[in-house]
Amino acid sequence: MAEPLREQWCLGQRSPGAAGLGAPGQGEPSDAVGFGVSPGQGVSTGEHGDGRRSKGLPFRGLLGWGVGGDAGAPTPTVLSPSLLKGQAEGPPITNVMFLKTHKTASSTVLNILFRFAETHNLSVALPAGQRVHLGYPWLFLARYVEGVEEGGPEQRFNIMCNHLRFNLPEVRKVMPNDTFYFSILRNPVFQLESSFIYYKGYVPAFRDVVSLEAFLASPGTYYNESQGLRNAYARNGMWFDLGFDNNAPAEDAYVRARLADVERRFQLVLIAEHFDESMVLLRHLLRWRLDDVVSFPLNLRSPGSVTSLTPEGQERAKRWCALDWRLYQHFNRTFWARLRTELGPRRLRSEVAQLQARQRELQALCVQDGAPKNKSQITDLRLRPYQSGEADILGYSLRPGLDNQTVQLCQRMVTPELQYTARLYTQQFPEKPPKNIPFLGA
Repeated sequence: MAEPLREQWCLGQRSPGAAGLGAPGQGEPSDAVGFGVSPGQGVSTGEHGDGRRSKGLPFRGLLGWGVGGDAGAPTPTVLSPSLLKGQAEGPPITNVMFLKTHKTASSTVLNILFRFAETHNLSVALPAGQRVHLGYPWLFLARYVEGVEEGGPEQRFNIMCNHLRFNLPEVRKVMPNDTFYFSILRNPVFQLESSFIYYKGYVPAFRDVVSLEAFLASPGTYYNESQGLRNAYARNGMWFDLGFDNNAPAEDAYVRARLADVERRFQLVLIAEHFDESMVLLRHLLRWRLDDVVSFPLNLRSPGSVTSLTPEGQERAKRWCALDWRLYQHFNRTFWARLRTELGPRRLRSEVAQLQARQRELQALCVQDGAPKNKSQITDLRLRPYQSGEADILGYSLRPGLDNQTVQLCQRMVTPELQYTARLYTQQFPEKPPKNIPFLGA
């Protein structure tokens, strides 16, 4: 099967030179990609769209790293006057729900949202107790959120972005009516390869097979859908994250109906292979500043732990994950039309260049040696990423000698998902026991 066609003015995915750090999923191949949106769906600010915190959760003051300055105030991060150019008119959208799919550069998006919440004193719908996911892989229930009690007073949060399996009626119980919903997809061939490496010892279907190539040659030998929800990582994982049946036949009427559901529920779907273009579009729709969407790739693997499927293996992956492939193709087809409507090729090219320039600027400012490091090279446990399966997950060390304000900015950008979740939890719920992250004690 041929690759989807690109528009002639395609800018391509973030290259290793874009910020000197590589794309999310460094060393991994990519395809042409796309966005999707329901026709006619606008972005409403509503009663909570003016930057105020949603009612419900008492304000607890999201503090910084305790390194000086007014910790309760937004951290000034503008180092270049040009960053103020092109600011969208109107107040920023502050009620945002991000469906964090698996192995799709979604940890980088989560970091962007956590930073925005922290610097704007917004509340985050965090996992209750010692959990780090919102009930995944079970369908989401409101009671999985800390501060929400069944039958208790209504709670509303500004930001929701930890892993969950989408269940719109329950999500609406904790998010305001004017919430902006978005998600992210990745070519399922490479999403499945990443899942195989990352979840090798966790997923029953992957445990006893030597390679993904061997699995795809005879998936029925290893995959048993009755073995529990953990096998969802092995087939149509993004379809599953959206709340659908990942084992359903890919019949045309069923697929079209579910794709229409996604378009109705989400104002935007991002694509991992074009991450920088995605961030430019997201920034415009949310009316955020450029610095709000600048990022370093997080939870990325070293090139040595990335494998490549043969062309035959890639075709088998598309057939095995047919629902994910249809999902990806659908939003791919609408990508360039959406960008052309919202921005146009010249403006998009200019703003991607601005974003990449700012990434390089912050890389030089923040990152020791200008590159990600393996876990043994990261001495600050707050910045050491979780290791899973056969993946070698990279992280960052900060340059020494930074002033307090710069340390605060840079630490936020490189903090891994688990540590950031735990830190925000302690800030929002200081009266509760802090989340324990066992691997940090190893």
